[in-house]
Amino acid sequence: MRTNISKYIHNVALFKEQLLYWSNQFREVIVLDSNIESNENQLYKTYDLVVAVEAFTSIQTDYEKAFEDLYQYQSKANDWLFGYLSYDLKNDVEHLKSQNFDGLQFPDLYFFQPKKIFLLKGNTVEIQYLNMCDDEVESDFDEILQFQLLQEKCQTELVEVKQRISKENYIKKTEKMLSHIHRGDIYEANFCMEFFAEDANIQPVEIYQKLNQISAPPFAVYFKKNQHYLLSASPERYLKKEDEKVISQPIKGTAKRNLDVALDKQHTIDLQNNPKERSENIMIVDLVRNDLSHTATRGSVEVEELCEIYSFKQVHQMISTIVSNVEHTTSPIEILRTTFPMGSMTGAPKISAMQIIEELEETKRGLYSGAVGYFTPTGNFDFNVVIRSILYNSENNYLSFSVGSAITSEAIPEMEYEECLLKAKAMFEVLQTN
Repeated sequence: MRTNISKYIHNVALFKEQLLYWSNQFREVIVLDSNIESNENQLYKTYDLVVAVEAFTSIQTDYEKAFEDLYQYQSKANDWLFGYLSYDLKNDVEHLKSQNFDGLQFPDLYFFQPKKIFLLKGNTVEIQYLNMCDDEVESDFDEILQFQLLQEKCQTELVEVKQRISKENYIKKTEKMLSHIHRGDIYEANFCMEFFAEDANIQPVEIYQKLNQISAPPFAVYFKKNQHYLLSASPERYLKKEDEKVISQPIKGTAKRNLDVALDKQHTIDLQNNPKERSENIMIVDLVRNDLSHTATRGSVEVEELCEIYSFKQVHQMISTIVSNVEHTTSPIEILRTTFPMGSMTGAPKISAMQIIEELEETKRGLYSGAVGYFTPTGNFDFNVVIRSILYNSENNYLSFSVGSAITSEAIPEMEYEECLLKAKAMFEVLQTN
């Protein structure tokens, strides 16, 4: 079904940039960059870069029976599939609704079977083309290598970013969330707020490059589907399947970086020992263990890392790694369905947290806090968590990014607000500087 050819790449950094710009000519594009040079300690790496373009087949649907439709599509394709699950697929999994404002108008679920795929590892790129277009491999490869990168500055106009929830209103809503916690309705919930721009005119590729450069996360994404764009600097993996093994790596706990080495080290120590951050993380670990148990073989759910500190360009993060084993007959879609949405973006108990989130937030999350990734022909998969991301609809020029934090009984509303601003820093930086 596919022709596979390997090529040696002399200048990997240049090739990655040329491939990004070359791919942008297509209607459907996905670029997944692990930024391997900045994330060498990342567990469970597969590829340094994956690029897929041009849909041969695709599926697009709203949340109703979305997982069932995806199961039919994935099981019949027996091929690489790339795409996303939006947060609002929660309405397919549970009896929930999404009634908040949606300026972006992304479909709830979208996947495509690409004609052309590039898999980079080290200095070798594996090129996989559907047989129907395999005569284009050499000419495409030459075109990529000769692609002239534009040297002029980014043409994006400065974007006027507005805040959907004011600081005063955020504090009031957080206090309401705390009242739910004190009543025992929930233990923890991830509360998010939107920043947005109307009449935004941006060059998505350049904005993605700037965002990726200043953050260098392990799960960066450039996604394009006609007029819909995702520019993501996500540091978080949602779920990965490697044969019979399933891996989840939730993030809970954030601290700022510091140019002073001693102070920066102290921030990691303070984060490691922060009782609030640790309790947040451990609550989500328990939730993930429960989610994985739905498809795991008996006794196979294990915590490989608990509250480990990983350092990224912008922030330090507390990450745990939970794994399980599944029978080889278990559908990959069932593994996703029984763990979605991810615990780090919802709370505990999960359903109650999602109901309260919907009541207090003012924007439909859509692709934000959903997941982007791929299925392999053998049914393996790898998906990130869509955070630290800019979403853009070039048809109505609406731009959006959201940030959030976990609210527990220990939460101080003003400090949670400051954590949100810290997470928003990179997005503001790339949108408001030329």
